[in-house]
Amino acid sequence: MSNKQNTAVQEFEYKAEMKQLLDLIVHSLYTHPEIFLRELVSNASDALSKARFSALTDDTMAKASGESAIRITLDPKTASFAIEDTGIGMTEEELIANLGTVARSGTLGFMQALRQEKKELDGNLIGQFGVGFYSVFMVTDEVSVETRSARAGSEGLRWRSSGQGTYTIEKIDKKEPGTRISFTLKDEHKEFAEEYRVEHIIKKYSNFVDFPIYLEKKQLNSITALWQRPKSELKQDEVNEFYKFISNDFNEPLDYLHISVEGAVSFKAILFLPKEAPMELLYRQGELENKGPQLYVKKVMIQHECRDLLPEYLRFIAGVVDTEDLSLNVSREIVQSSPVMSKIRQILTGKILGWFEELATAQPEKFRTFYKAFGPIVKIGLNTDFTNRDKLIELLRFESTKTGEGEYVTLKEYAARMAPDQKEIYYHSGAGRAQLLANPNLEYFQDKGIEVLLLSDPVDVFVIPSIHEYDKKQLKSIEKADIDFSKGTKDQKEPIAENLLAPLLQIFRETLGEGIEDVLESHRLVSSPVTLVSGKDAMDSQMERMMKMMQQEMPAGRKILEVNPSHPIIRNLSGMMMANDKNPLIRTAIHQLYEGALLLEGGLDSTTGFVSRMNELIEAATLSR
Repeated sequence: MSNKQNTAVQEFEYKAEMKQLLDLIVHSLYTHPEIFLRELVSNASDALSKARFSALTDDTMAKASGESAIRITLDPKTASFAIEDTGIGMTEEELIANLGTVARSGTLGFMQALRQEKKELDGNLIGQFGVGFYSVFMVTDEVSVETRSARAGSEGLRWRSSGQGTYTIEKIDKKEPGTRISFTLKDEHKEFAEEYRVEHIIKKYSNFVDFPIYLEKKQLNSITALWQRPKSELKQDEVNEFYKFISNDFNEPLDYLHISVEGAVSFKAILFLPKEAPMELLYRQGELENKGPQLYVKKVMIQHECRDLLPEYLRFIAGVVDTEDLSLNVSREIVQSSPVMSKIRQILTGKILGWFEELATAQPEKFRTFYKAFGPIVKIGLNTDFTNRDKLIELLRFESTKTGEGEYVTLKEYAARMAPDQKEIYYHSGAGRAQLLANPNLEYFQDKGIEVLLLSDPVDVFVIPSIHEYDKKQLKSIEKADIDFSKGTKDQKEPIAENLLAPLLQIFRETLGEGIEDVLESHRLVSSPVTLVSGKDAMDSQMERMMKMMQQEMPAGRKILEVNPSHPIIRNLSGMMMANDKNPLIRTAIHQLYEGALLLEGGLDSTTGFVSRMNELIEAATLSR
């Protein structure tokens, strides 16, 4: 941004990133042009909330005269539109920061990524990323913002821009704190100068704004603090609309929880469970750190997204928490360390987990929708919230070898149907159900009818091993080489003799060299010739892959290759060895078997050598005929 001239009217350039963002907004949000009004009302409401808060806590701030309200003025003949608030207003520095730069880092890149994937940049997203004001350029060619900050010694200012690359700021005569935004609508958007259209939009998006919204002298919204009313008085329609208002979500909530607590601490709350994970969570992992319900004190908003109300793994919960046990004049640091906040957080967490359990019992389909969207996030709590660890473990759901795709089993259900002689709970982790079921390591368990949990969620490999045991039964990866497979399998064919197997395994070891930890006879395989397993003290293959994806610098763990002495390929290799143990095809086949096992578990980095050897073996097979 550069200051081009030093006169009464100062002209500024938008940064390059801001220009690109404006272009995206103006040309990509045309399907929801009406949301410009929702965003302007939302900004005005924020300004009024800040003014109300500062009036209670800061004696140096000027107090606005008259009613705290939002007023809209229309003229259908000239297609003019204006919206004015008596809020906190802006200084010149705040004008530049709020209207001249991108509000949040990464916003442009995120929106461009969505655009490349041909996903619609709807009005929901624009509000979430703090760029709502700029949606006004969808319906007008030029905007004027007249404002005066409530800070002592402030002057009136006018900000004006066409959204094309520059904007101007000049001093004006404005007596009272607050902000007025005015513009002329484009011809194709003159409908927004009509009273009926504006009234419809206000009721649709902004009915629960905490300040009156007037069109001329008519109040358009119904101000109500839903969380202060008894649950029996709440109607589902108004609950749904309130959720949409506070969350910027176009969908209705999956469910809601009304809380009223009196005792050591007193508070009221209304919390919402979204139907889907928010878009920024899917695209930018870790964004939950800035989420959380709104914190009110005596009906005055203190924090818009209070991250201290809930543990991180529950911050996808939207809603409002209102208490009288905190001071209005409270800083962020005091909120963080307050014993009142700590108690509220403890109670909220317990009630939310109880809510989830109730959904699982009484409304299993609703719980399934919730778990599909937020299960991976909730699982993180296993390694962070040790107070509620047992409750979280009971909420876990898994697919298994005895469930269909998309069907789940709990650890309690698994344990209840274990055979009397089964001592452990077995799991297998990988990239997806199909890959997991194709893995040779499952063959013994399938043959014996032993249920195995199928873990395909990337989070599982970090949290499930930490459970260690459930109902006094250890959780164990099927890859671990110390599982007792001595009972054999139903259809196991006669293995080759020990005096032939030992030298063949030695050839395997010599051929594969340092790439493996060892080569051993397998008792777990039924229909596959070889498989890879982790050593007793090594992490399993999925955990190893996840660590690599996270770019953790660590040496690759060597695996144990298990060989099925009953398989025709192994028997044939034994025969070839007896005829000529120097036959190069033996070693080619060994390499191919090893890399085939790597391929099945998703660990084959390069397929060039694999395909080349496959062609060599096919050529040898066709020549022998």
